[in-house]
Amino acid sequence: MLAVPRFCTPLRSGTREALPAEVRAGLVAAADELLAGRWEILGVMRTDIVRPDWFFDPVTGLRAPQEKYAFSINHRSEAETGNVKQIWELSRLHHLTLLAAAWFASEDGRYAEAVEAQLRSWWAENPFLSGIHWTSGIELAERLISWVWVRRLLDGWPRASALFEANVDAQQQVYWHQHYLANFRSRGSSANNHVIAEAAGQLIASCAFDWFETSAQWRMTSASLLRDELDRNTFPSGLNREQASEYHAFVTELGLLAAAECDASDHPLGVGTWRRLTTMLDAGAAVLDERGGFARQGDGDDGRALLVDPPAVDRWDCLLATGAALVHASPWWPPARASVMSVLVEGLGTHVREVAARPAERVSQFSDAGMTLLRSKPRAGQSEIWCRCDGGPHGFLSIAAHAHADALSLEVRYGGVDVLADPGTYCYHGEPAWRRYFRSTLAHNTLEVAGEDQSVSGGPFLWLSSARASGVEVGCDDEGRPVTWSAQHDGYVRLTPPALHHRSVSLDERERRLDIVDRLDTDGEHPLRLAFHLGPAVQVDLRGALARLRWSVEDAEGSARFELPSELNWTEHRGETEPILGWYSRAFGTKEPSVTLLGEGRATPGRTQLLSSITFSP
Repeated sequence: MLAVPRFCTPLRSGTREALPAEVRAGLVAAADELLAGRWEILGVMRTDIVRPDWFFDPVTGLRAPQEKYAFSINHRSEAETGNVKQIWELSRLHHLTLLAAAWFASEDGRYAEAVEAQLRSWWAENPFLSGIHWTSGIELAERLISWVWVRRLLDGWPRASALFEANVDAQQQVYWHQHYLANFRSRGSSANNHVIAEAAGQLIASCAFDWFETSAQWRMTSASLLRDELDRNTFPSGLNREQASEYHAFVTELGLLAAAECDASDHPLGVGTWRRLTTMLDAGAAVLDERGGFARQGDGDDGRALLVDPPAVDRWDCLLATGAALVHASPWWPPARASVMSVLVEGLGTHVREVAARPAERVSQFSDAGMTLLRSKPRAGQSEIWCRCDGGPHGFLSIAAHAHADALSLEVRYGGVDVLADPGTYCYHGEPAWRRYFRSTLAHNTLEVAGEDQSVSGGPFLWLSSARASGVEVGCDDEGRPVTWSAQHDGYVRLTPPALHHRSVSLDERERRLDIVDRLDTDGEHPLRLAFHLGPAVQVDLRGALARLRWSVEDAEGSARFELPSELNWTEHRGETEPILGWYSRAFGTKEPSVTLLGEGRATPGRTQLLSSITFSP
């Protein structure tokens, strides 16, 4: 360690004054709620947030091991650790970065004192390799990012240096965390968003806390790893290879924060990495519906690289504002309001990058990722029809950990309201029946054959075989906008006799109608189930094979006529548990009843064809 440690990348003068008044007010209000003990973590309101027990799980009431050797703990066992996501999430310390941001905005000492007390508590109770918080590298990386930003935001508070540079506990924890990441990286089939987070966390820390003899080596190694893994984890089109939409946002945040930190410390990552990050931002902006909603494909656990805005602030609005501060917004991006994060990242002093060869208009087809968007043209007085068609790879790497069995599935929104919805994720650990359901074929807007998932699961983060989509064809109108899509997948060729599912979708803008044609080719007979999952705001009147839909969300009202295949027997399901059916998860750890329309029948030898048609009222 250096004889006189120093913090290397403070914010430039004038950053505090650049925070808009309404942004500052929202931040302080959220921090006051936190000081009052009100803070929600993964769907659970925490009542112990003022003086947290870092090892307590409020879901199960269990306490994870604190003094046990980390590598002897089975963090996948709820009986041993409780709900490990709840325990880990609190120790990412995002509530402390928000409190530190509130001090930065207001200079109210209450916020800084609360941060100091909790950091000293965490450091004292979590010595190296002792307990649950040393069992996962991504958690260590998230804490390093939080510590860097807490120190940066408290710069100017009289006790900031005593809390960090002059504090042996802080110095040791910063060293131990980076030493761990340098020696226990995620590798092989785990080299997904985890390894990107680990590289970004170590890179950010080695730039800002340049305190150790090994800091330069850690910085060079993690910078190289981050560059390589951003390329490996991202399609050329800019979408994330995990086929899990929330992880696209998470990885983009990590990359932007790391690249900005490197610029601020005069260790730039290079133009290639900025080009990759810009492509990721452009792809994300292109997918958004007219209300700024992103796709809901695959897993999502609400992971954030940095939290300095109130949790209610829109994720993509904040991310695009931050991107605009670093690389400029493309002219077709939706407008994004300044956020705490965008102002702070700009305050690092990195200059705005100009990246050549950006798309001149919004992209609707991402061939490498298998995502096609059928969307109506913007017209005054008419809501947007937005339809995501999935004809891409199952997931990333051999285990495809965060993929769902959702080949050829659809998401349909009208005016940004979920009409045919992807139900989401809900949980990872501890509730295996719910985990199986939310990533099953039945839980998605596609066809299930013989009661089987298209892809074969081997565990909550493992697929033994994967359905492969192929034959994607897209038809465009005179302006080059996709209006038809078709594809097939081979997930059911393993059945006896084999079956091949083909689906086509067409958008008729003049009639405001989507037609969905499902075809199953097989030489035998198989039971079929065709599911359509409605968004939680949608009310339905089902009569035979005709469903009348109606919804009202804030200032958006709508209705539609949904003509279902008469060859199937249609039933309505909502909030059922035996078996599980009719659920929607807005965010990780939460679920609510919603209607699933389920059609059941049988495929006969030859070709079975089913037509579904949804017509939106003007």
